[in-house]
Amino acid sequence: MESQPVLTHQNRNYGTNPGYVPAGEGNPAMFAPPAAPGADFLGPSAPPANMFDNMPGYEGTLAGGGAGGGFLPPPMPAFPTPQPQPPPEQPCWNIPSITENTAREAFALFASSKCCYSSAPAKDGVITAMDAFNTYRYRLETFTESRSTEWSHEPYHGQPVDAFAQRPPGPWEVPAKLPSFFMEDKQVMKVPYTSSMKACHVCIGMGRKPCKDCAGAGNKVCWVCNGSGYRHGDDRCHHCSGRGRENCTPCHGQGSKQCDTCQGKQQLLVYINLTVKWTNNCDNYIVEQSSGLQLDNLSKVSGKELFKDSQYMVYPVMGFPDPAVVNAAQRLVNEHQGKYSSTSRILQQRQTIELIPVTRVTYSWKGKSHIYFVYGNEFKVNADNYPATCCCTVM
Repeated sequence: MESQPVLTHQNRNYGTNPGYVPAGEGNPAMFAPPAAPGADFLGPSAPPANMFDNMPGYEGTLAGGGAGGGFLPPPMPAFPTPQPQPPPEQPCWNIPSITENTAREAFALFASSKCCYSSAPAKDGVITAMDAFNTYRYRLETFTESRSTEWSHEPYHGQPVDAFAQRPPGPWEVPAKLPSFFMEDKQVMKVPYTSSMKACHVCIGMGRKPCKDCAGAGNKVCWVCNGSGYRHGDDRCHHCSGRGRENCTPCHGQGSKQCDTCQGKQQLLVYINLTVKWTNNCDNYIVEQSSGLQLDNLSKVSGKELFKDSQYMVYPVMGFPDPAVVNAAQRLVNEHQGKYSSTSRILQQRQTIELIPVTRVTYSWKGKSHIYFVYGNEFKVNADNYPATCCCTVM
């Protein structure tokens, strides 16, 4: 077979290998220049600081939102903010209780759902006492809007360039579409009048980067003959046609690849990205009771809403019969208003009190006393010591 020269790209900017000479008879091929220790053919990982213009109102903005950038405190309101107001009237705090029939039906349904439980205790047991241990769940939600900026870039392919055409709007002046209250969302948008065109910092505006697989040479040592051009004695290597080297597959023998950052466009559109986040910050407080039912069970059920108050700033609950709820409301309202007003804009608050009914039922069956719990709006049952669980046997 007639040997062919290793193909190279006529106009490429990288990778001529002055040390490469086709292998002669009995002489090994020359190697491409070795890469320097720690050499990085990917180009700089971060753009230089002088790549970003000094935009009024955005002096602290960094690439990637690093230290010094991040969240932006909201501006002082132009008008006094409305003060939280107590609800016009306190609701009636009457606490409902379940009936004996409800407790019995829930117990029977529980027993029938267990394959190894006899239905006899649920059908024949006699209820002797029902004690309510109602648990309250206080929840405070603070719906906030936060804004952060960072320098960003993308390949330039003719997008409008508007930097310095006029002063850019401030971070809190850029309009954003507000979602429904207490619904989390995020919007990312370019800040108007911050877009400029810059040479790509990774490929230095050339659109291509040296291939790291061949150190920009466009060819590599033949893996079959290890660069000698021969396999055994005078048997010429058919893989490289006796040249000792082969075209680099990743770069197709060009010695360079298209720059991933600018996608070969050589230029980047550099601009400030504004991220607007709406977050529903929620805290719960559950009043512990001495019923004997583990609180973990209550996370699986819903309760009855006794009270709900929603306004720009809520006023802590007053007059609730359980002082633990009143104290929790006072603490959480103060914490939320102090914590979130400094880093974001509070748009709305909502507080609710939920009753999770818990009833301890004492019943008698076959002369012995037993208990079970009925809890939640779903009337779930917990009976850890069910007295008749031997109707089937595991061999």
